[in-house]
Amino acid sequence: MGFADQRFNVNLSILFTELPLLERPAAAAAAGFTAVELWWPWVDSPTPEQSELDALKKAIEDAGVQLTGLNFYAGQLPGPDRGALSIPGEESERFRANIDVAIVFAQSLGCTTFNALYGNRVDGVDPAEQDALALENLVLAARAVGRVGGTVLIEALNQPESPKCPIVSAPKAIEIVDKVNEATGLGNAKFLMDLYHLSMNGEDLPSVIEQYAAKTGHVQIADNPGRGAPGTGSLPLEELLDQLKKAGYDGWVGLEYKAGDRPSAEAFDWLPREARAAR
Repeated sequence: MGFADQRFNVNLSILFTELPLLERPAAAAAAGFTAVELWWPWVDSPTPEQSELDALKKAIEDAGVQLTGLNFYAGQLPGPDRGALSIPGEESERFRANIDVAIVFAQSLGCTTFNALYGNRVDGVDPAEQDALALENLVLAARAVGRVGGTVLIEALNQPESPKCPIVSAPKAIEIVDKVNEATGLGNAKFLMDLYHLSMNGEDLPSVIEQYAAKTGHVQIADNPGRGAPGTGSLPLEELLDQLKKAGYDGWVGLEYKAGDRPSAEAFDWLPREARAAR
């Protein structure tokens, strides 16, 4: 067991960001990785020009890497936003407009896993109204993704860095997962277990894994403190991933950490090169 037994992908929205978007897939490949994931790259547009979608598709294909995960439109990320689907008005409409665009783009690259970030609480808006809108939009997304045999992920963020987001614990994320699955009957909503966020919340990570591994559709890691590479903080990430594997999780592990002051290509020294290509 250990890091060498995992299937890692590189999040190109937090790593290799010193490079233009279209150069990042090739940079990940040059570092030895064969799989990547992305936040929605066009933060100002849920429906970018087809030429922009085609250019990114070509960059991913030319690099020879597999796209394994994509966020739906989530507003300014990184930035002040934490999603769009629970925000009444224009942001909710943007999320809805993005659903089919994101699915068609991702599916063209063999990807059917989508992260649907919930969004922040809005001052002056009843939280119950936001939650009802969120469920409506998540059901729309889950049904659309279900038509291509895909998965919608619900992620718990961390309260210190996302104080206006209501999904800041594993149990709360699981509650939303269960509500979506109950509403659709599809069972294709899953938990995105981000070990960094959960550790920032002070959650008992071994207990979270024990309770929720069966409902987990994706895992992301960064060390804590600092959100850096494994080994830069104090989280026992190797042990936690081993526990996940023993609990039956055999999916991707997204590298969603900051490279720090060094180039991203130098931020993978914790992982032998021969262990970077997906198996």
